[in-house]
Amino acid sequence: MTRVETPQGICSFGIARCDVTPPVGIYHRMWGAAKHDRSAGVHRPLTATACVFQPIEDGGNSDSNSDWQILVALDHCLFRNREMDELTRHVCDAAGIDEAELLVVFSHTHAAGLMERDRADLPGGELIGPYLDELADKTAGIVQQAIASVQPATLAYETGHCALAANRDYWDEASDAWVCGVNPAEPADDTLLVIRVSDEQGETLATLVNYACHPTTLAWDNDQISPDYPGAMREVIEEATGAPCVFLLGACGDLGPWMGYVGDTSIADRNGRQLGYAAMSLIESLPPPRTCLSYDGPVVSGATLGYWSYAEASGEALTAMHLWRRRCWSVDLPYRTDLMSRQATLAELERWQSAEQTARNAGDESATADARAMVERMNRQLTRIAQIHPGGNFAYRLVLWRVGDGLWVAVEGEPYNLLQQALREHFSGTPIVVMTLAGGSRTSYLPDEAAYEKDIYQQNVAMLEKGALEAVIEAAGAQIAAWLEDDEAARNPPRGQAP
Repeated sequence: MTRVETPQGICSFGIARCDVTPPVGIYHRMWGAAKHDRSAGVHRPLTATACVFQPIEDGGNSDSNSDWQILVALDHCLFRNREMDELTRHVCDAAGIDEAELLVVFSHTHAAGLMERDRADLPGGELIGPYLDELADKTAGIVQQAIASVQPATLAYETGHCALAANRDYWDEASDAWVCGVNPAEPADDTLLVIRVSDEQGETLATLVNYACHPTTLAWDNDQISPDYPGAMREVIEEATGAPCVFLLGACGDLGPWMGYVGDTSIADRNGRQLGYAAMSLIESLPPPRTCLSYDGPVVSGATLGYWSYAEASGEALTAMHLWRRRCWSVDLPYRTDLMSRQATLAELERWQSAEQTARNAGDESATADARAMVERMNRQLTRIAQIHPGGNFAYRLVLWRVGDGLWVAVEGEPYNLLQQALREHFSGTPIVVMTLAGGSRTSYLPDEAAYEKDIYQQNVAMLEKGALEAVIEAAGAQIAAWLEDDEAARNPPRGQAP
């Protein structure tokens, strides 16, 4: 071997960012156990970043049902149907784009606040509507800016590891129950994928970081608006590269930080620096754009040395870098048949509201907090079941696109880590960027089949039947396999046929 090629891609790329930090005092209660309702300050600002990916017109192969993919990465936990639909429509109308071309993903920070318009009557809830209106305007603006900034770019992919994430399906023997917390006995996927985007002069335009770990460092004791660990991670990378850093959350339904559920914002910063330094190690290992590491031969010195240097990528490698494909489609997945009905949920809500009032009258703070948390749990259950589509099946959306040697997979909801593990293991050697919460979370969690045998939070709130995650893996894998097979056939046509 005399050449080491780094996975790369060539496309047109544009990026723009804005600050979307909510006002202090806005409704903030994301956690059922939280005793506060309003935010009391800002730890770090929240951001929205728009990225545009578009094939280079004058080179390579293109097979696409759209000539671009517009990605918005938003520092919020998630949006439900109403808020998601309103944001999407406003951005598309203002920017003059089709809804199928827009993909909104969430960093999933649990410290941004719960942004639902129907909570307007709660403390700080009166600020939600005006904030969401402003957010839609700002997001539309950065999408337009990103489109206007599109230029030729080279994407370089590098894969490594970061030990921030831990498995969080834990059996608590003392309480004889499954809890959502660190399970030291179960290994966690620590795969870290970075993508450096460079302009034609070799300057960094952006860095994208893809990692699977719930941003749940900050929990019920935190009253500060915060992006959680992605905030400090971005700061580390942006100070080093001088370019925007975009966080893309991987499949982490069963993964969270080793140190989490705290109120101390310094712990979120520490977690973010851990990921940021790991990502910077990968970034610094990348070669200049469109080059490879090449063996130049022996050099006689005190020893006979083998000398390597960077050289222009081969013609075949450059051709592969121009590959562009995109597909957006849906897979029909059945809803669970054992979901709690609206009537039953309302009855449980009323029961817990009564229990909360009784505990409050008795001065029992612990029982009051538990009942208040269960009231919130039932309210969220009402929101989830209100999103069910009639007909018994859910049209689960997948978006897949290819930029050169790398594949980008975006799915809705919160799938277990099996999704990215299975795809990356099956297509080893191909960088696969896995993004979740694409378009929101109408399905809630997608646990693996084994998790459906556990009485655990993720399984309890899952909306789809057992096997849904495995069906998504199969659908995405089949499309990836077909693309890779087509590309291999194009490179190596049968004897007697021209490529």
